[in-house]
Amino acid sequence: MLITPRRDNLNKIVILNPKGGCGKSTLATNLAASYAQTGATPAIMDYDPQGSTTAWLERRPDDLPGIHGIAAFKKTMQATRSWQLRVPNDTVNLLVDSPASLNHDDLRELTRDSTSILVPVLPSSMDIHAASRCIADLLLVAKVDRRDRKLAVVANRTRKNTKSFAKLMRFLDSLGIPIIAVLRDSQNFVRSAEEGIGLCEMPPSRVKPDVAELNKIIEWLDAWPQRRRDPAATRSFGNQRTAGRSLLRRPRFGSA
Repeated sequence: MLITPRRDNLNKIVILNPKGGCGKSTLATNLAASYAQTGATPAIMDYDPQGSTTAWLERRPDDLPGIHGIAAFKKTMQATRSWQLRVPNDTVNLLVDSPASLNHDDLRELTRDSTSILVPVLPSSMDIHAASRCIADLLLVAKVDRRDRKLAVVANRTRKNTKSFAKLMRFLDSLGIPIIAVLRDSQNFVRSAEEGIGLCEMPPSRVKPDVAELNKIIEWLDAWPQRRRDPAATRSFGNQRTAGRSLLRRPRFGSA
């Protein structure tokens, strides 16, 4: 796995969770659509063998703001890997849609030079356990330092006032990692995926609560230079090794 060389002005956002079906591609496409409206053309680097974000880009109407697509899951003999994965010089925001499973070497390479890492989590016991292992690997294998404040969680497809939602929020709160948005279980996301559009490009009256949560994610992502420079980021978050061991244990909560 080869990632484009580091550029100081590149906001490299990795969306990662080893469990399939947690909403990585949906999150990547909607964030890309939001960034496309700001002027500079964003890019999506699609590592998922299913090619969901690539297919979304192919369905995208021509009259909407452009998004550069990089089908990283494809291998070709006609070009070098570095040429295939090149990011346009005018791209400021790069979204990396990761595959469902990664070995340790690929995990380290995928997250290297990332400015932000988003972990979408669904409200089920299986998804909570997968997320705990994912975050433990990020801390212990990929050596993501909590003090860099580039790791955040997005609660996805939630239904408030349910036992499963309460269990998910207790688990996320126990991690000491920011929960930057809570996305509801809405057909708006299904429609946006089918039509190659983002929620921000749908009628505002229909998607207002969903766009509000997506904007929270954008706001957090755009603050990556401040998160790096802020002296408060150097404060201690506790021993990472101890935290990693606790994450490797299956969370024990009440039944859903």
